Amino acid sequence: MWGARRPHAHQARPGASCARQPFTNRKGIHLKSFIKHLVFSASLLATAGAFAQSVSFVEPEDGATVKSPFKVKFAVEGMEVKPAGALAANTGHHHLVINGAAIKEGDSVPFDDKHLHFGKGQTETEVKLPPGEYTLTMQFANGAHQSYGTPMSKSIKVTVK
Repeated sequence: MWGARRPHAHQARPGASCARQPFTNRKGIHLKSFIKHLVFSASLLATAGAFAQSVSFVEPEDGATVKSPFKVKFAVEGMEVKPAGALAANTGHHHLVINGAAIKEGDSVPFDDKHLHFGKGQTETEVKLPPGEYTLTMQFANGAHQSYGTPMSKSIKVTVK
């Protein structure tokens, strides 16, 4: 229990000194130190969480020139790849958006030629595109194809020859 210094029953007169300092608990932990430690610990957890979940392209590299068809490999950190339909926390599957941006968190990934779904839990594929410059955006989404948003997306540019 936290509180200002109060006389204990064993103190003979009001204002007599006690070994306890103001705003300490029964174990002698000072309230300001406790709060400072609590805030620091919470900020460490928040920072660790911010870096714990991410996606990346294993190949191709950003700016690569490739010949069609070419291999695309996905990676994810801090989450587990599961097939579509599996709705567990911190799980999902990859999507590849051709010439498009990340999908807003909570929005469903469309089913069309521009949005490729890897609902069986695939982590690589072969993509066939005509010659040109492309932006490839990987989007991780949950088992219901709902996007985890920008933090779980990554875009690269490739030139197909």
